[in-house]
Amino acid sequence: MNQEAVSAVEMPEPRVRERVTDGLPGLPMVLLALAVLLAGAAAAGLGLYTGAGTGMDAGAVALTVAGLLLVLLGLLLACGLTIVAPNEARVVQFFGRYTGTVRTDGLRWVNPLSTRKPVSTRIRNHETAVMKVNDADGSPIEIAAVVVWQVRDTARAVFEVDDFVRFVGTQTEAAVRHIANNYPYDNHDGTDRLSLRDNADEITEKLSAEIAERVESAGVRIIESRLTHLAYAPEIAQAMLQRQQAGAIIAARQRIVEGAVGMVDLALNRLAEQDVVDLDEERKAAMVSNLLVVLCADRATQPVVNTGTLYS
Repeated sequence: MNQEAVSAVEMPEPRVRERVTDGLPGLPMVLLALAVLLAGAAAAGLGLYTGAGTGMDAGAVALTVAGLLLVLLGLLLACGLTIVAPNEARVVQFFGRYTGTVRTDGLRWVNPLSTRKPVSTRIRNHETAVMKVNDADGSPIEIAAVVVWQVRDTARAVFEVDDFVRFVGTQTEAAVRHIANNYPYDNHDGTDRLSLRDNADEITEKLSAEIAERVESAGVRIIESRLTHLAYAPEIAQAMLQRQQAGAIIAARQRIVEGAVGMVDLALNRLAEQDVVDLDEERKAAMVSNLLVVLCADRATQPVVNTGTLYS
């Protein structure tokens, strides 16, 4: 399996897309509704007053009925008023049919017989719980992530999925599990394949891309995603820690040996250049051995002072 590529997620094509409909300004409609209500109340009151003196003739009844109808019309107009907060949209439906989305904030007026469902377009965070999964090498690991997202298409968010907030959470967890299954926790074999620990930036880019594919049908835009927790599972954490410590010790020893060999070579060259002492091959080998022991030992060495001749 190619560890560098994550298989694409095939989601159904959305059947509904957002249409912006700002409706009418709300303040003029408020004044109109008040005017109609006042006119209706005045007409109904005048009809009742006139009917009280004349015994409710046809004119008084007609005036009263007209006034009541105006009152009902004013109330109906008032029902079309809707308040849209900043970073909020209203999805408008007329008898079940989607007619548009109001995004302009403030007081707006739409068809009073329509339903207006509020949808927040604010930026949101979703943090997954710590999940135990197996990485590409089969090792159990614990992983968690946080994703920053925002509703881009309100129509798809409302009509394409049951609950777009829960949908984003579920798809995020699925994407995190899939990413963890496709990459190893650590690159132990020294190849150039990506690993969760050493290539965090590349992994998070792939995670963002996969989450974006999964939630595209719900009209959600992924802004960023990051791994917030990454560790070996407790049952193998101690063994992996020993493995990492052994690797660190080997690397440190390698650096020490490389430095010690360089120092020994420098010492022999300086002794030869300045003609300090003339050593045969056997004594050079003994000197190299002693210097390497001193330089590479992990504890302080105990020197032995030779009080005799060089060859005794």
